[in-house]
Amino acid sequence: MLTSAAFLILMFVGVPIGLCLCIGAIAYILISGNPILFQSFPLQMFGGVDSYGLIAIPLFILIGEIMNGGGITRRIVDLAMAFVGSLRAGLAYVNILANMFVASILGSATAQVAIMSQIMVPEMEKQGYDKDFAAGLTAYGGMLGPIIPPSVMFVVYSVMAQVSVSDMLIAGILPGLILTALFFVVIALLGSVYNFPRGEKQTPRQRLAVILKAAPTMLIPIVIVGSILTGLANATESAAVGAVAAALVGRFWTKEFELSRLPEMMLRAGIYSAIVLFLVAAASVFSWVLIYGKVPQAAAAWVQTVANDPVSFMLLTNVILLVIGTVIDGIPGLIMTVPILLPIATEVYGIDPRHFGVAVVINLVLGLLSPPVGLCFFVAAAVTGAKPGKMFMVTLPFFGMACILLVLLSIYPRLSLALLK
Repeated sequence: MLTSAAFLILMFVGVPIGLCLCIGAIAYILISGNPILFQSFPLQMFGGVDSYGLIAIPLFILIGEIMNGGGITRRIVDLAMAFVGSLRAGLAYVNILANMFVASILGSATAQVAIMSQIMVPEMEKQGYDKDFAAGLTAYGGMLGPIIPPSVMFVVYSVMAQVSVSDMLIAGILPGLILTALFFVVIALLGSVYNFPRGEKQTPRQRLAVILKAAPTMLIPIVIVGSILTGLANATESAAVGAVAAALVGRFWTKEFELSRLPEMMLRAGIYSAIVLFLVAAASVFSWVLIYGKVPQAAAAWVQTVANDPVSFMLLTNVILLVIGTVIDGIPGLIMTVPILLPIATEVYGIDPRHFGVAVVINLVLGLLSPPVGLCFFVAAAVTGAKPGKMFMVTLPFFGMACILLVLLSIYPRLSLALLK
């Protein structure tokens, strides 16, 4: 109890979550009166990051850096415009479709929202869309980032759950596509009610020219996802090949990627990777302390009094994670909850850890779009000048659709496991 109190107090006064985890673990060791546990402390931290799968994290982040520096994002938006831009609410469809394409390269919700807000919101405003709606829609499009591979959150989860990184990335494909389709349904309904403007109509020749110009940029997600699905490469190897593909496309096709900027991009990727890896190391220590203190067993005993079957457990987990996700960022939330909930899911209710991981990630990412924090809304607001509170209100139907997906995943595990062998 004192350990939990120390952790929560540190977190709410603004101490970084990684330090909160480490200090909480130290507090438990001191309170337990078993100082010999300090000898295992550094070993547990090192063991937490001693995983081949984690090498994919800096590589995926580097892909995003190269993509942004190589002008690839703009061409992906043009490609989406060629497909759906002429429909009613065409730019709204383009926003979601372009986010889906970018998600297959970038894998980070907040980074994706920051990038796409700069591109899509001004364009939507020019066509008469409300700024708050445009920014909020872009924030929900960014939700696809951690679901459709590559995904840093899936990589972190796979290491914590000791499952294949490739399997986790594949498990996110179908739910990501379903969520995209559900968002399209909302746009179609809102477009007919509010008479959203049609995009500029393109002739078949113009459309073909745009597709041919942007087509090479799709080589990057094809290389990443295709090599994993076909078994030609694992997640880490596909990330390395994807980084090379991004550099080649940016250098020789878009001709906007400059080699002189590569050290700067690698430095930014290294800094962000170091933050994530420190969180993973701290989580390993905290998980070890939780297991030593028999916290998962106590939590399992309580959950079994509330949830009688796997479906009711998943629905209960959805509520718990949504609440946690509203105040804690995605990866820290993942690190805090998985050590407690995963053993209950797999050992008590027999839930596939890969299916459980998809549900956990979607819940925590949806929390980034929920008050009181709503980090993705604040990112979009910082870029566009929109109001976070109003953004949440005008995009509530999208929140509802994401909740529907979570319910469907809770009832039908095959939605996440169908593409796995």
